[in-house]
Order: sequence, then structure tokens, then C-alpha cells
Amino acid sequence: MTGRTPTRRQAGLTALYLGVFATLWFSVPKADPPLDTVLVGASVAALLTAAAGGVVAARARGAADVPPRDRATDRRYLLVVVAEFAAAGLGAALLGLLGGSAFIPVLVSAVVGLHFLPLAPVLGDPLLRPLGLAVCLVALVGLVAGLVSSGLVPLLVGAGTGLLLLGHALVALFRPAPAGPVDHGLGAPPEPGNRR
Repeated sequence: MTGRTPTRRQAGLTALYLGVFATLWFSVPKADPPLDTVLVGASVAALLTAAAGGVVAARARGAADVPPRDRATDRRYLLVVVAEFAAAGLGAALLGLLGGSAFIPVLVSAVVGLHFLPLAPVLGDPLLRPLGLAVCLVALVGLVAGLVSSGLVPLLVGAGTGLLLLGHALVALFRPAPAGPVDHGLGAPPEPGNRR
């Protein structure tokens, strides 16, 4: 664990980032009414959560509880995120070339889920582990369903991943920050501020 103290700014950033990504996942499936309305409603809820996170982060900017930046933590965070985007991008391109475009959401969801596992200790957010495992489970369900009917993949994986990310964003936003130092943070990228 990093020993980082959770802050309202970290919670806001977590809600902002995961809210935006949840919105993107809700846009993956193309559904007929009335399910399309449900997906649009979920996208709106995710955007509102992201906006609320942005407000919380902005209001907490410069607060006394913002920890100093740690360059080693910043490097580990960047490495995990770059590896995630590289794996998702290269994997999606390879699936497209091999005629497996229907399974791109499965691959990307699995990569997203897996990237939360090494991020949990980097960000000091133990809830990222169950989130990562749950997202990987959604990818597995999408893979199995895709073997039966590839038309089910975008709906299952897009809605499932979106709901999990939105749920974690809401937990981060509404979870109270403890008063004193603890061994875990709220799962946002390293804070801006003075470097050690």
C-alpha cells in the first residue's frame, strides 16, 4: 500500500474518470426500444456522476489534505495505463485483421479489468481488485455468449462494464474520507502538487 490518505479530490477524480468511461461503455451496444432508452438513461447518469466528480475535485483543489506527489507512484501509474492502452489497441487491431471484430469489446473489457489489479496497490484503492475481477467476469460472459451469438456481445459487455464502472464511481463519490491517515486511497490518478 502507498500509505496515501484518501481525499475528496481523489474521490472526485475517480468519479470523473470512471463516469466518463462508463458513458463510453454504455454507447457500445446498439439496442432497440425500450432497451435503448435504458442505455441512454445510464449514459446520462454516468455523465452526471462524472460532472459531480469534476465539481468535487475542483472544490477540493489545493486542500490541505492533498498528499505530495511521489515520482515512483506516478511512473507505476503511467506504466500500467500505457500498457492497458497498448494491449487494448493492439489486441483490437489484431482481432479486426483476423475477422473477430465482434469480440473486440470482450478483449477491451478484459484488459480494462486486468489493469485495475496492478492499479489497486499503486492508487491504494483495495476496491479496484473486486472491480477488476468483476469486469473480467463480464468479459468472460461476453465471450461465452459470443460463441452462441455475436450479437449479444456488445450489449452484455458494454452494459455490464458500464454499470460496474458507474457503480465504482458512485461509491468513490459518496464514500466519506477518513479523518486521519490510512493505508489506502480512493483510486484516482496521482495528485497534482509538490513533488518529493
